[in-house]
Amino acid sequence: MDKKSFIRSHESEFAFLYRLFDLAIILGLMIVFATNSTTQLTKDHLLVAFIAGLLFLLFSESAQLYRSWRTNTIQKQLLIAASAWLATCLILASGLYFLQEFHQYTTLFWWMIVTPLALISWRLGFRRILSRMRQRGFNTRKAIIIGQTAHGLTLAQELAHHGEHGVIFDGFYDERLRDRLANEPNYPLEGSIEQALIRAKNGEVDYVYIALPMHAKERIAKFLRDFSDTTANTYLLPDFFTYNLLHSRWDQIGAVQTLSVYDTPFEGVSSVIKRLEDIVLSSLILLLISPLLLLIAAAVKLTSKGPVIFKQHRYGLDGRKIDVWKFRSMVTQEQGDDVKQATRNDPRVTPLGAFLRRTSLDELPQFFNVLQGTMSIVGPRPHAVAHNEQYRHIVERYMLRHKVKPGITGWAQVNNLRGETDTLDKMEQRVKFDLDYIHHWSIWMDLKIIFMTIFKGFTGSNAY
Repeated sequence: MDKKSFIRSHESEFAFLYRLFDLAIILGLMIVFATNSTTQLTKDHLLVAFIAGLLFLLFSESAQLYRSWRTNTIQKQLLIAASAWLATCLILASGLYFLQEFHQYTTLFWWMIVTPLALISWRLGFRRILSRMRQRGFNTRKAIIIGQTAHGLTLAQELAHHGEHGVIFDGFYDERLRDRLANEPNYPLEGSIEQALIRAKNGEVDYVYIALPMHAKERIAKFLRDFSDTTANTYLLPDFFTYNLLHSRWDQIGAVQTLSVYDTPFEGVSSVIKRLEDIVLSSLILLLISPLLLLIAAAVKLTSKGPVIFKQHRYGLDGRKIDVWKFRSMVTQEQGDDVKQATRNDPRVTPLGAFLRRTSLDELPQFFNVLQGTMSIVGPRPHAVAHNEQYRHIVERYMLRHKVKPGITGWAQVNNLRGETDTLDKMEQRVKFDLDYIHHWSIWMDLKIIFMTIFKGFTGSNAY
C-alpha cells in the first residue's frame, strides 16, 4: 500500500523556529543573569542552561507543544509550556542539589522565575499578531461544509466564533431532502454538492469539510473522489463526538494511525506533574497532621474492639484491585460480594466512627495510599468492589472513572455528592462529575478542588 495514503499529523511550518527561539530564550536569559555586577559567566552556567534546554524540549515534545496551534486555544498552549518548564526546574534543581557543583543560587532562582514568563510572553505576542492579521483579512481561507448535520453545524458555529483562526465559513452544501437536514436559520443551505464541486474547481474554496455520518461511507468515498479533481484542502469530519470522547488522541502503530476514543489525560509530562503534585502535597499534609493521626488512632483503639486501620478492596487505576486504608469506623469489616453502604443511624457505626465519617477524618490514612502510588489526592472516589460490579451494568460509562487513579477528594465531592448513593440518579450524577473532571483535568483544577475541599468537602448532609 502506498504510504502516502496514510494520515499524517502536520506540524506548523515554523515548528523548528519555535524550538530554536525557546532555546535562545533559555540560554540568553542565563547569560543575562550570570553577567551581572556580582557574578561572571562560566562554563557551569552554560552547561546548566544547555541541560535545561534539552529537558524543556524533551517535556515539550512529549506534550506536543510544537504542533500547529492555529485552531486551538492559547491557554492550553501556555499551560503546556509552563508545565514543561516546571518539570525541567524540578529535575534540574534536584540534580544540582545532590551534586552540589553549582553555587550561584541567586542567579539560578531569578533565571528559573523569569524564563517561563519570557516563554509565555513571546507566544502571547506572536499569537496576538497572527490573530489581528487574520481578523483584518490577511492569511484567511474560505471553507464550506458538505452535509448539514449536527456536527457540521457545530463546526460552522466554531468557525464563526473564532475569527482569529482565519478560516471563514462560506456555506453548507447538501443533496438530501430538507426534512433530513439539521436546519438552522443562521446557516441556510447554499446549494447542492454539485454546485460546491464547481466552486472548488474554480478555485473559490480553500477548505472542504465533509460532515456526513460515518455510516454513509459510500457517499463519502464518492465525494472524496470528486473533490480530488480540485485543489481544495479536503477534510473528513467524522461524527466521533457521538461516542462522547474521553481524552481522545492520535496514536501510531508502525505506519498505521489510530484514534483513541476513551483514554487517560495522564500521558507524558502530565503524568509526571500529577505524580509530583501527589508526592509533594501528601508529604506536607502527613507531616502537618501526624499528631492528629496518632490521636485518632488511640481513640479508635480505646473506644471499640478491633484494628485501628480498616483495609477495603477497591478498584484503582485501569480497574486493578487495591487496598484503601481508613480508620475503622464500624464494628464490622465487610468485604466481598455484599457490602452494604452506610445509612443514617446505621447500627454498625461506632459513636466515634459516626463523627469520623461525618467529618471525613476516617479517610486521612489514604494519604499513605497516595504516597504508595495507588491513589491520588484528587480523583474519583473509589467505591467498594461489590458496588462497582453492581453499577457498571446500570450506569453508562461507569468504568471510565478508572482511567485515572481514585482520589481522596474529587470534583463530585466538592459539589455535594458525598456519602450514600441510595438512588440511581445520585450515582449517575457522581459519575457525570467524575468524567467531567477527567475530561477537563489540569493542575489548576486540582488545586481548585483541594481549596474547595478545605471549606466544603469534609462535611455534608449525606455523609454518615
